[in-house]
Amino acid sequence: MTSSTTPEIIYPESDGLPLADNTVQFRLITVIVWGLADLYKDDPNVFIAGDLFWYPQYRQPWVKQAPDVMVVFGRPPGDRRSYKQWEEDNIPPQVVFEIASASNSIAELEGTKLEFYTQFGVEEYYVYNPDTGRLKGWLRSGKILTPIKLIEGWVSPRLGVRFEKEGTELQLYRPDGERFVTPIEIRAQREQERQRAEIAEGERNAIAQQQLEAIPKLLEMGLTTTQVAEALSLSLDTVEQFVDPSS
Repeated sequence: MTSSTTPEIIYPESDGLPLADNTVQFRLITVIVWGLADLYKDDPNVFIAGDLFWYPQYRQPWVKQAPDVMVVFGRPPGDRRSYKQWEEDNIPPQVVFEIASASNSIAELEGTKLEFYTQFGVEEYYVYNPDTGRLKGWLRSGKILTPIKLIEGWVSPRLGVRFEKEGTELQLYRPDGERFVTPIEIRAQREQERQRAEIAEGERNAIAQQQLEAIPKLLEMGLTTTQVAEALSLSLDTVEQFVDPSS
């Protein structure tokens, strides 16, 4: 008798192509991934990835896509070498972004990929071309993805994120109205906030010191401790510390 074994199926983790064809595409992918990761940082059931192979069908490694950005609700965050749907409660990405580059054709983005995302359960599909400023979106209606007619000002049903264009540049806004920014911009904002906090603290300390220096002078002018405390908005205990017990 001979025993038969099921041959191991290899699911490639890379196609050998770069994450992005240019710095603009890379920046936009990074902004979207970072922005969404920050938006859902406290949610244990949202997985966000960029340029990760998604395999929707078991033992069919040739059936795959690597969306520039994908969002999966109902799955925990964390590192993955690829997204094998049968290992993820069979939950497909609900939201997908593609940032077009010179290597992408309309036939690919609005044909092959649109058909793939339609077939395998994507609910929202967005395509942006930074060279032309062209922004398009599709929303699931039953078994098909239908074009979104008015995309500017559109709010994603799943994400709550608003799509706007400033000139030809895509801008995404969180539900709280904050704009998606790059990690460098986030760091710069935090540094500005830190500097403002330091300045405010320095000003408060200077005012407090001036108040303390004014206490003896006001007492010498004949004001009572209660009057000084009220005038300087200080506690009576603070003022009484400046009173000479021997006087």
